Amino acid sequence: MLNWKRSRKILLCVSGGIAAYKIPGLVSRLSKLDCAVEIILTKTAETLVSPLALSTLSKRRVWLQDDFFAPARGFEIPHIRLSEWADVVVVAPCSANTAFGLANGRTASIVEAAFLAATAPIVIFPAMNAHMFENQATKQNLKTLASRGVRVVDPEFGALACGYEGKGRLPETPLILEEIFLALSPNHDLAGKHVLVTAGPTWEYIDPVRFISNPSSGKMGLAMARSAWYRGADVRMILGPVSLDASLHGIEVQNVVSAVEMRDRVIKNLEWADFIVKAAAVGDYRAKETFDHKLKREGSETLSLDLVQNPDIAAEVGALKKPGQFLIGFAAETDDILKNARSKMERKGLDIILANDVSSSEGGFASDNNTIHLISKTGDAVFSGGKEEVADAVWGYIAENK
Repeated sequence: MLNWKRSRKILLCVSGGIAAYKIPGLVSRLSKLDCAVEIILTKTAETLVSPLALSTLSKRRVWLQDDFFAPARGFEIPHIRLSEWADVVVVAPCSANTAFGLANGRTASIVEAAFLAATAPIVIFPAMNAHMFENQATKQNLKTLASRGVRVVDPEFGALACGYEGKGRLPETPLILEEIFLALSPNHDLAGKHVLVTAGPTWEYIDPVRFISNPSSGKMGLAMARSAWYRGADVRMILGPVSLDASLHGIEVQNVVSAVEMRDRVIKNLEWADFIVKAAAVGDYRAKETFDHKLKREGSETLSLDLVQNPDIAAEVGALKKPGQFLIGFAAETDDILKNARSKMERKGLDIILANDVSSSEGGFASDNNTIHLISKTGDAVFSGGKEEVADAVWGYIAENK
């Protein structure tokens, strides 16, 4: 989750769906992320989630239907003041009734009035019975809202409180947070662009239980992908075998295992991409011969393997890329970082290379932090901090200097 140094004021509108029980968890997470959260409840929502609990978690007053025409401070009207204050307006859950009201400009509730007065980005999360969601009336209301620039996030499929199973569940908190941060992003300079990111290690199998690999966690590649998505890009990630807890919502993920598989998938997607980010730690070598049975150690004091080179994906892409495509590479180094990175950039036809010292405890494999030396044909820069902050800084540099 990116930690932008900017205002993050969220107006959270809660309508009368049973999924409102998830909202205290969302408010708790937003507060821990240093977001300021003002909360409005419809009359029905007041019966489903405790205003006192929400007020305690947000450390702010919770606005109720009875406050609709109660001055907030002197002459100020609550729904007008709150709408003007917000950086983003979120409606979660958005019931079928509330979706109808929002689509038709109704102002019978404080939530509807605040929505109508809003000029900030708006994100709504419909949540209801599956049949109600699939009804053409609901579909039309949501389509109308989307046509007016409202971001409508589809509900998830699963067991519903009404006893049905189907599409209608409010997404879990991590996904809601991703959508909020997308709306809050201060830059959308990659809107309409296609970004292809490789990330993680590769596994080069020797036999069914042994392989050659490296400690790459995929975190830096994920950060580059997430930052590009926040900036409006359509993102595809070709991901080696990793264990990532972070959400990949909004990103098309194509999983691979070996370097050869990664190479084939990159070439398949190359025509689509405007930006290619080669953040994967691709194995340089694989076993010349692989075994379809487990090798036994009994009777063998030593084991010799003949290794052959894997495809050099970055160099191949550098040779194949068309005018207008932009290739970003990484150099994981332990010595002569800048010299080795510049040489790699020239050999492989990269537009930018991002070099880091993987022997450092503050920027090595699996670390949450990084120090990146950016080298380009137009100049150099150094970025330090969390990997997501560094990724955002790299995209900012590219936007200004490409």
